[in-house]
Amino acid sequence: MIFPTDQTIQPTKLGVEAEARGFESLWFPEHSHIPISRQTPWGGRQGAAPLPEFYARTHEQFVALGAVAAVTDKIKLGTGITLLAQRDPVWTAKAAASVDYMSEGRLLFGIGYGWNKEELATHGVAYTERRDRMRESVLAVKEMWTKEEASFSGDHINLEPSWAWPKPKSDPHPPVILGGAAGPKTAAHIAEFCDGWMPLSSQQIPEGMKNIQIACDEIGRDIATIELGLFRIAPEPDKIKEVEQMGVSRVVLNLPQGPEDEVMATLDQFAELL
Repeated sequence: MIFPTDQTIQPTKLGVEAEARGFESLWFPEHSHIPISRQTPWGGRQGAAPLPEFYARTHEQFVALGAVAAVTDKIKLGTGITLLAQRDPVWTAKAAASVDYMSEGRLLFGIGYGWNKEELATHGVAYTERRDRMRESVLAVKEMWTKEEASFSGDHINLEPSWAWPKPKSDPHPPVILGGAAGPKTAAHIAEFCDGWMPLSSQQIPEGMKNIQIACDEIGRDIATIELGLFRIAPEPDKIKEVEQMGVSRVVLNLPQGPEDEVMATLDQFAELL
């Protein structure tokens, strides 16, 4: 995972090199912008360090992934994450489906609620409504991906019966993977509309999986249909083996936000773990 910006390696170069080394997937985060007022601390955590500059310099997520798709053949393309609550779901459904279609079904659709109150406000979204809005957006996106005549009606999102192409190449659609800790409400969302869960810490897994199991039981879903990943981990064999034993099937390693030579050196170090 790397924030694709104008200050580090080109996304296309990274995609080619990551694929050549045998990595399964490449993940790009996104932020539309970072308001200068900076009232919300980094990650919404009081006492957090100052927000790094690269948060404000990200390329548009689906443009960057589309560029990588054009120069690669196998590596999966992950949104890590798409801030769906502050996005127009109709345009997002089309952008994501286009990347998946042109990459022959390689998109992994990682989503999250978002933490930056000022960024959400710019898009007309109150922080307290972001969870419900994201839920409705996901359901609307999946309608557009899978139905010839798509429609959705909710408290925040409304889509009259509509045609929308392309449809994704992935069957039935790109995997929807929710990031973050899984308290009861998030667990209910994972059980309802997700194909995977990727927390930010292995310490969140036991309690999160317990909550997801409860949520799955309530709607009659088999928890085995939800893939468990981990979005951040130290690049150490023992730690990776430890989380594999916890049921994790994918780990995502963070690349540095430095110049190309630094990124490439770290990529080579990570490749030794394969």
